[in-house]
Formats: sequence, structure tokens, C-alpha cells
Amino acid sequence: MIQITVDIPEGSLASLHKDPESFAREMRIAAAVQWYAKRELSQERAAELAGLSRLAFVEALGRCGVSPFQVTAAEWIEESMDRGPSTS
Repeated sequence: MIQITVDIPEGSLASLHKDPESFAREMRIAAAVQWYAKRELSQERAAELAGLSRLAFVEALGRCGVSPFQVTAAEWIEESMDRGPSTS
């Protein structure tokens, strides 16, 4: 695992009423949600970055108002039509 050090102004932590550990945890989740929403990370990798199980990450997505699905209904319909009828 890679460790990254980030300097955060003390006033920011005080304004958010966060201790450094909870701030770091929330920042990891926020970054993972953002990169997932931008389709830069898969759900699996975003959960890993957030330090959460996949189920807990999906719950975090819900709290942040981000859909756990990375395709729109229109994309899903188009994709399923491209495949043709199922042979099973």
C-alpha cells in the first residue's frame, strides 16, 4: 500500500469538526465517490480506495446521491439491442 501525506489547514478541520483520522477516512470516500461518478474507477476499485466493502461503498454512493449504475437506461437498452435476441 502507498502512503500519501497531505497538508490540511487546521482551520479546515476545526470548521468541519473533524479529527485527522475521521477527516482522512471521509476524504478517501469522497475521492472514491467522485472518481467513480466520473467513470474513472470501477465500483470495485473505488470501494478499495475508500477502504470499504463493495456493499458499504454502494451505501456511500446512495448517501452522496450517486447512482451505483455506470450506464444510463438508454445505454443499457442500446447495448442489449446490439446483442440481439437471447439464445438461451
